[in-house]
Amino acid sequence: MTESVAESVAGRSIEARIAEELGVREGQVRAAVGLLDGGSTVPFIARYRKEATGTLDDGQLRAVEERLRYLRELEERREAILESVRSQGKLDEALEASIRAAETKARLEDIYLPYKPKRRTKAQIAREAGLEPLADGLLADPGVEPKAAAAAFVDEARGVPDADAALAGARAILTERFGEDADLLGELRERMWESGRVVSRVREGKETAGAKFADYFDFSEPFAKLPSHRALALFRGEKEEVLDLTLEPEPPAEPDPRTGTAPPSSFERAIARRFGIADRGRPADAWLAETVRWAWRTRVLVHLGIDLRTRLRTAAEDEAVGVFAANLRDLLLAAPAGTRATMGLDPGLRTGVKVAVVDATGKVAATATVYPHAPQRRWEESLAALEALVREHGVELIAIGNGTASRETDRLAGELLTRLGGEREVTRMVVSEAGASVYSASAYAAQELPELDVSLRGAVSIARRLQDPLAELVKIDPKSIGVGQYQHDLSEVKLSRSLDAVVEDCVNGVGVDVNTASVPLLARVSGIGSTLAENIVSHRDAHGPFRSRAALKDVSRLGPKAFEQCAGFLRIRGGDDPLDASAVHPESYPVVRRMVASAGTDVPALIGNAAALRALRPEEFVDGSFGLPTVTDILRELEKPGRDPRPAFRTARFKEGVETLGDLAPGMVLEGVVSNVAAFGAFVDVGVHQDGLVHVSAMSRKFVSDPREVVKPGDIVKVKVLDVDVPRKRISLTLRLDEEPGAARGGRGGRDRGQDREGGGGGREQRGRGQRDREERAPRGGNTPRQRDRRGGERRRPADREPANSAMADALRRAGLLGRDQGGR
Repeated sequence: MTESVAESVAGRSIEARIAEELGVREGQVRAAVGLLDGGSTVPFIARYRKEATGTLDDGQLRAVEERLRYLRELEERREAILESVRSQGKLDEALEASIRAAETKARLEDIYLPYKPKRRTKAQIAREAGLEPLADGLLADPGVEPKAAAAAFVDEARGVPDADAALAGARAILTERFGEDADLLGELRERMWESGRVVSRVREGKETAGAKFADYFDFSEPFAKLPSHRALALFRGEKEEVLDLTLEPEPPAEPDPRTGTAPPSSFERAIARRFGIADRGRPADAWLAETVRWAWRTRVLVHLGIDLRTRLRTAAEDEAVGVFAANLRDLLLAAPAGTRATMGLDPGLRTGVKVAVVDATGKVAATATVYPHAPQRRWEESLAALEALVREHGVELIAIGNGTASRETDRLAGELLTRLGGEREVTRMVVSEAGASVYSASAYAAQELPELDVSLRGAVSIARRLQDPLAELVKIDPKSIGVGQYQHDLSEVKLSRSLDAVVEDCVNGVGVDVNTASVPLLARVSGIGSTLAENIVSHRDAHGPFRSRAALKDVSRLGPKAFEQCAGFLRIRGGDDPLDASAVHPESYPVVRRMVASAGTDVPALIGNAAALRALRPEEFVDGSFGLPTVTDILRELEKPGRDPRPAFRTARFKEGVETLGDLAPGMVLEGVVSNVAAFGAFVDVGVHQDGLVHVSAMSRKFVSDPREVVKPGDIVKVKVLDVDVPRKRISLTLRLDEEPGAARGGRGGRDRGQDREGGGGGREQRGRGQRDREERAPRGGNTPRQRDRRGGERRRPADREPANSAMADALRRAGLLGRDQGGR
C-alpha cells in the first residue's frame, strides 16, 4: 500500500478511522489489516490469531475487511482526483486540504464536481463569450438594472445577439456555480434526506397488470423511514414500468392566496442565503431570485435526486443483504441428522416420486422411481418397492422434498413406517428442496453423479441435505437457496461477497473431515480454494485417506501458507495423531505436549478428560508464541474435541389430514418449520404447499423490532391459524397461541408480494409454490408513520386501507377499525 493510500482524512490513518468506528483499539485493527494483507482469512485470524488482534471476532473482522475496502477505494479515488485537478493547474493549498479532508465518496465527488471534465456546457459557452463578468457583476451588485448591464456584453461575433441572450448566458454561469458548491450540496442533501419523501403513482393503464404493486399505486413515505423491503418494491415497480416514482424534497407549500404562486422552497432560500441573494426591491433582485429557482429545479434538485436514489437503494440493499446473509447462516448451521442411511424422496405426480438411498457417508446405494399418485395411482406397488429398499439398505431416515405432492408423499412414507412396525426405527422428515434443481443440473452434479439422470440427482441431494445440510448446500450457489429478500434486485457483487463470507465462516466454524469432504466443501475451507480442493481429492483418491494433517503437505501446490490457513479447520478422524481430529492447530501441538507432561498422562488419555484439563492452570502454558486466549481455546477444545457447534437434530410433525389450503381453518394449532425470515415477519411451512406468514406483530406480546429475535430459518415452531384466504393463497399465522382467530390485533400482517424467496433457482422451486412475490403492509403502531397528503392533511397508508386478507378485514370491521368499503379488492 502506498504512503498516499495509507494516509487518511485529516492526517488520521485508515486503521485509526476503522478503530474509532468499531470502538476498538487502533493496534487491534492494524494487526488485523496486516494479517488480511498477508493473505490470512477471517476465520483463521478469528480462531488462531487472537493475541495479535486482541480477540476480535469474525463479525468485527468482517466489518474491518469491508470498511478497509471502502476506505482504500476512497483513498485511491482521492489520489486520482488530486492528480486530475493538478494536471489542470487549478490545485492550490486550500483545495488540496479540502479534498484530503473529505470523509466520504459523496463529499469527495461534490468537491471535484467543478473540476470534473465534462462536455461543453452552456455555462462554458457563455464564459467563452465573455459573459462571466456580467454574472459576477449582477451577483455582487443587484442595484444594477440587468438589461442595462447586459447591453454592454452584446456581441454578434461571439454569439450574443442581444441583452436577453447575454442574461441567459449569465444565468447559465450562475446556475452551474450554484450547482457545484460542495458545501451547499452537502447541506441540501442532508436536509432533503431528513425532510423529503418518496411518492409513487401507478402509471395509466397499468392497474391490472401491476396488481401486485397495488399498495404503491398512491403511496408516500419519508426517505429516512422507508424500510428496505418497501424501497426495493418501489424500485422494482418502477423498473417493471408499473409505478412512477417522484422524490419530493419537502411537503409542498400552500400558494400565496393573493398571487396564486407558491413561495420559494426552503432549499431555494438556502441557495439564496449562501450567495447573498435577497429580495430588497433592487433592480436585479427578481432576476437573481429566478436564477436561484432555475438552478434549484434544473440542476441542484436533479443532482440530489440521483444521489438520494443511490442512497435509498444502497441502504435498502445493505439491509436486504444482511437479512439474506443471516438467514443463510441459520440454514447452513441447521442441525444435521448425522451419518445414517437415508432415503431421499423427490415428490412428483405425473413424473412419479424419485427415490435415492444413500449410505451413512452419503454414497448412493440405490435409486428408483415409483408412481403412487395420480394419474397412475400405483400405491401398493410403490409401498412394496420402498419397503424393500428400506430393509435392504438399513434405512434409518426418510427425507421428503417439500415441493408438489409433498404431503401426499409424506402420507406414503407414514404408511410405509406403519408397515415396518416396531421392527425398525425409521424417522421421516420433510426438508426444503430449494436449490435442488440448480444442483441437479450443475456441472459438479454431473461430475459427482454421472451415472444418474438429472431428476434422480435431486433425490440424492434431498437425502444428503438431511444428513448434513452444510455439506450439501455448499454445492449450490447461495443465491439459489431461496432465503433472500428481493435478491434479484440487489447488487450482484455485494450479495455474492456477503454470502460467500457467510459460507466461509460456517464451513470453518464447523470444521471439515478431509477424508470424506467434497470438492465444493473443501473449497470453502480457509486458504484452500477450488484448485487445491481438487488436488486434495485427487491425492486422496490416488493414495487413500490422509493419516495425518502433516500428510497434507504432500498435496500438489499446497504450500506452507495454505497449510497454515487450512490445517486447523480440517479433521482427520482415526488418524495417527488424535489431535488431528480436533480444532487445535498443528502449530499449537507443542503446547499440548507440555500440558500432557504436566498432567502426567498421554494425549489420548488427556483428550476429553474434563477433570484433568480443569486442573491445569492456563497461565502456566503461556509463552512468547502463545498467549492466554489461545491456551484457553486449546483447553476448551481438548475437553470436547471436534465439537459440532450446530444444534441437536429434531423433526417437525405436520398435522395428519391437513395437506392443502382447503384443509386449514382458523383456530388450528399446527407444528411447522420456519422457512424464511424477512424484515416484516417469518414464513412458516405447515405442510400445505404454501407458506404462512407470521407478521412481526403476531410474534410476541412484546414489541419486536427484528423478527430474528424470535425465530430463525429451520426453527420448529407451533403456530395458530388466524385466517386462510384460499383464492389468494394467503395464510395468516400467529405465534401467540392464546390469540383468538379474527380478534383485532395491534398489528396487521401482510404479504410482501414483491418479495423474492426463490433465489433464481427456477424449475423445482416454483412447482406448487409459485414465485411468492409479496408486498409487506406495515402494522398499525409499527415503525412506519402514517403519511400526510400533499395538502398537509393526514391520510392512511395503503396498508391501512387494505388489510392482509379478507378474514382479517372482517375481524377489523367488527372491531370498528375499518370501514365497510375497505379491506378487499
